[in-house]
Amino acid sequence: MGPHPAVAAIRLAVRRVLHDILIEHSADSPDSALRHVPRRTSAPGTAYERPTSPLVLVACSGGADSVALASALAFEAPKLGIRAGGITVDHGLQSGSDLRAEEVVQRMCELGLVPAESISVTVGREGGPEAAARDARYAALDAAADRHGATAILLGHTRDDQAETVLLGLARGSGIRSLSGMAAVSGADGRYRRPFLQLDRQTARKACMVQSLPVWDDPHNADPAYTRSRLRHEGLPALEKALGKGVVEALARTAQLSRDDADALDHWASLAEAGVRDDSGRLECAKLYALPPAVRRRILRRAAIQAGAPAGALFARHIEEVDRLITGWRGQGAINLPGKVVAQRQGGRLVIRQG
Repeated sequence: MGPHPAVAAIRLAVRRVLHDILIEHSADSPDSALRHVPRRTSAPGTAYERPTSPLVLVACSGGADSVALASALAFEAPKLGIRAGGITVDHGLQSGSDLRAEEVVQRMCELGLVPAESISVTVGREGGPEAAARDARYAALDAAADRHGATAILLGHTRDDQAETVLLGLARGSGIRSLSGMAAVSGADGRYRRPFLQLDRQTARKACMVQSLPVWDDPHNADPAYTRSRLRHEGLPALEKALGKGVVEALARTAQLSRDDADALDHWASLAEAGVRDDSGRLECAKLYALPPAVRRRILRRAAIQAGAPAGALFARHIEEVDRLITGWRGQGAINLPGKVVAQRQGGRLVIRQG
């Protein structure tokens, strides 16, 4: 008799991602071309070069999604010759968070994950509590991956999380890239992987229950003070009541379609950018004006980021103001952007620089 369907589903999702990681690691390994080439050794016989076994970490908060992911990684990784470890991040935002982090480390050790460690972070205030906690968490995970030499970090975001992300992007009015939600592969060199984006939250919780894996429900996830919590417990249920079941699946599908479109437009903008710059590298307004708005605004956004504007603080309204220097020029002055960046039209050229 095979495993419970929920357990089988999470293991299959992780197995597919681990296969991808293994193939990429073998292709990128400096000695990949030598793996079957004999080399001289001092001992008799023939030795063969072998690539180092990759290390994959799981980011585990102790919640059902990440515990299910940790259990699937611990089960699947050894069968593929992959080392598996786990990291939990203590944000220090709740009383007793250090003790809960220790419990999560203990559970990861019981699953056979090595290394298994807790990292304490200090959460700032920039961008709001949710964004600040996210920034601190990813910085800690990046540092852990570098320290241990990990090839990838698995994240437990589910299809439900994806649907929430799409709705939050829609509410911000930030454009098609926000509607594309979270990527299955992201970060520097594809470090972050999200195996559960096609699975719902209930599948992960069921997998934990049938395996008798204890989970911790973060009270912040039910706190109406947080936007995502209100969306999860009030917004999405209201949408499903009004529109019927299937809203989450439809939003997740929208994310994938939007990502495909956004990737294509980004590629177009990348190719078009060289053609709208003069010999000194300045942007020519007339050539920018001739481009489709979606392509032109991508070029403007990229130029602002290159000049020092923080990507997370650069919103659609900022780019629209800069775009009016191209499409609605009436002698207006410079546009101030986040990061002390200034955009100004000068003699038919658009200059974006540090103010």
